[in-house]
Parts: sequence; C-alpha cells; structure tokens
Amino acid sequence: MAMEQPGKIALVTGGGTGLGQACVRKLLNDGYRVVSLGLDVEEKIDHPLHEERRFDVTDSAAIAALAAEFDGVDALVTAAGIIVHEGQEFTNEGFGRVMEVNLRGTQEICFALEGALKARRGAIVNFASMWSTFGSSRNPAYSASKGAVDSFTRALAAAWSADGVRTNAVAPGWVKTRMSINAMNTPERAGPILARIPMARWGEPSEVAEAVGFLVSPAASYINGVTLRIDGGFAIA
Repeated sequence: MAMEQPGKIALVTGGGTGLGQACVRKLLNDGYRVVSLGLDVEEKIDHPLHEERRFDVTDSAAIAALAAEFDGVDALVTAAGIIVHEGQEFTNEGFGRVMEVNLRGTQEICFALEGALKARRGAIVNFASMWSTFGSSRNPAYSASKGAVDSFTRALAAAWSADGVRTNAVAPGWVKTRMSINAMNTPERAGPILARIPMARWGEPSEVAEAVGFLVSPAASYINGVTLRIDGGFAIA
C-alpha cells in the first residue's frame, strides 16, 4: 500500500544521463525529493533528497510497482528515450524498439501515476524533440515517437487538467549531450547546424532543465498543453 510522503516529490525517467540528469539536479536545487529512474548513469549525484533506481520504462510490472509506492507525486518528468543509428530505424525491429521506449514508456508511466498526480495536483513534463516538427532522414522512428509524444501531451492536458494535473512538454534542439555528440564532432554536420541556429551555439543541458523546472512550478500554473521549443531558434530559421 502506498504511504503518504512528506515534501515535494518528483520522478524523473532517464534521470541518470543527459537532459534527464540535468533535470534531476534542477529539481533537487528547487527542494524536491527526486527519484531518478533509468538504466544508465553518467555521474553519481550525492544529495540527501536524491534516490537513484535502476529502472526500465518498458517493464510494465516495474511501472506498476513504482506507482503503488506513491499516493502523491508533484512532478513527473519523462526524459527516458533512445535513438538508434546506421539505418536500424528503417527496420521493423529497430523502429519498434524506439517506439516502445520513447512513446509507450512515456504513456505507460503517465497512466500508472494518474492517481498520484491528481492527488497532489501535480505536473507532467514530457520530452518531445525538434524532430517532433521536422522529419529526420536518418531516424524515422525517433521522429515518429517524438511527434506522438507531442500529441499525447496535448491529449493528457485536455483530459486531466480538470483534476488539477497540468501536462506540458519540452522540445530540445541541438544540446550538448551524448545523443548529439556525433553531430557536434563531425565538421560536415556541425557547420550547417550551427549556421542555422540564430544563437550560433549548442544548447546546455542546464538550459533545458531550467525550462522543465519552470513548467512544473507554480510560476507556470496556467500553462497547459504546451510543447516548449528549447532550440536557440533552430525551428524558425
């Protein structure tokens, strides 16, 4: 049976790496007790309010067990996601694997925590992408999954807001993470990318995390169903 937990509680999938870990740091700084869920960890975070768990967002039993622990959640951040290269997303197996993590992993944990989020009038921030808008010639599954997350976010916002749950998403552009490292380190790709970004630089993970922190905070109390681009202007250039 779920027990009442004191203080603000945030759950972050993909919280051990990249943008997810940046969000964990931001939420800890904002006073949340943060449970970081994922299969990989880039850097250990030593903080009294931080709990790190090995967690697979495609494991339905694990998701159900997690949900049973919490009768109230203030913030859910779904940063877990994968991308596969070398044409693998043009195979049924590769396409399905990406959709399973990026879309179903997001959907299932949101559904599982519905009651806990409603109990505290919590907020969800899903991770869409710049590829929610653009089609990627290299990664059709990633593009499709993130486009679906964008639409799913709007659907939850419409469905759950009457019960006090706001649902928004962020759509990061070219940010300094492991997922972008190949593009950043390949001059023939990096040059055209930077030339298109009006701010003429890569984003920092902390800049995405700041936006996530805002969206789950009372300062964003009338923001619902939005997918916020964090791309230095890439989408409008």
